[in-house]
Amino acid sequence: MGLAATLDSFFAPGFDFKDMDNDMRPLVLKSFTATSCIGTGIGETLEALRAQRSGLKRCEFETVKLDTYVGEVAGVDAVELPGELSRFDCRNNRLAELAVAQDGFTDDVERAAQRWGRSRVAVFMGTSTAGILETELAYRRRDPVSGALPANFEYGTTQNTFSVADYVRRRLRLEGPAMVVSSACASSAKVFGSAQRMIEAGMIDAAVVGGVDSLCLTTLYGFHSLQLSSPAPCRPFDVARDGISIGEAAAFVLLERSGNDSPSDEVRLLGVGESSDAYHMSAPHPEGLGARRAMQAALTAANLEISAIDYINLHGTGTRSNDKAESLAVAGLFGPTTPGSSTKGATGHTLGAAGALEAVVCAIALRNDFMPGGVPGTHLDPQLTTHYLRENRNAPLTRVLSNSFGFGGANCSLVLGVAG
Repeated sequence: MGLAATLDSFFAPGFDFKDMDNDMRPLVLKSFTATSCIGTGIGETLEALRAQRSGLKRCEFETVKLDTYVGEVAGVDAVELPGELSRFDCRNNRLAELAVAQDGFTDDVERAAQRWGRSRVAVFMGTSTAGILETELAYRRRDPVSGALPANFEYGTTQNTFSVADYVRRRLRLEGPAMVVSSACASSAKVFGSAQRMIEAGMIDAAVVGGVDSLCLTTLYGFHSLQLSSPAPCRPFDVARDGISIGEAAAFVLLERSGNDSPSDEVRLLGVGESSDAYHMSAPHPEGLGARRAMQAALTAANLEISAIDYINLHGTGTRSNDKAESLAVAGLFGPTTPGSSTKGATGHTLGAAGALEAVVCAIALRNDFMPGGVPGTHLDPQLTTHYLRENRNAPLTRVLSNSFGFGGANCSLVLGVAG
């Protein structure tokens, strides 16, 4: 069955997305920051993107013996958590601490807490493996007789997926709701939707949203066992692409209601679109059904036509099936002219942090009228008809789309923009 026919089977005859009253009130990105293998903070990240510089290096992480490349953030092991939060110590929360201290983000959040009230600022975080490395290390130190884990191992503040939200909430001294979304690679894109719905419902006025995922043995060996990791730096949309490169990252955004006094050049969240095709546990729908539905839903929420999008940050993992499915979805909806690229050739696939990291990349692009090209050396697959940028392009940007698609068919697209 073709894609159009499949789409029609989901909706009643004569159904039109434009009939849906899903218009979303824009939210302002008052502050944002990102840390990955290409840089700590916005300045270094922009510099690396402009240079089309990849941060991927041959894997030398911990005790891993795999022929692959990873995007490891330098200096994470040296980060110290504040004394009163020492029980949260693990690689994932150290990475969160390293990132949250950049670009004046903590000061901006404090001003928001003063403006709205601490109980009116929420925390929504995305992660996949959280602090599982701490559990992996603890298992090496089990009692040789009883098999008991070390007495100082604390699951709740380390491996538990809620740990990172709990840490960020305490670190920023916020008192609003806190939650974690763990839906694989769409996790930290979906938190934008969680925040938007709670702000729209009047339960909160602002939210810290973001994603943190750190390297661990479970992820590296797990993707290797699925035959999804590449022995070379990943090459999204390349004719010779053969798998992903796992990366780690932390990215944060402060979302607030848009007021009359909001400057016109502030980046805004205009639309969130989600879908779940549930086609396969680890493979996308071959025609990109779920991806197309998420993109269309985001456009509908933003009340925008397809022609309004200037640039697409593609999910672009570098596997043969993912890139092909996304290309079919994008080309089927936007045609061959809307430019796009994947930044995973630079950062690696940061899994649960990818959605937030790439949303920040889109915010950087909007602020600088800059479309990042793929890493140098891309030989585009001629079967993929998406307009893929191999080189950077400087051009005015007003609306951009960011795609995040995860295992199990968990899909999310975000529309960001500035006043045109």
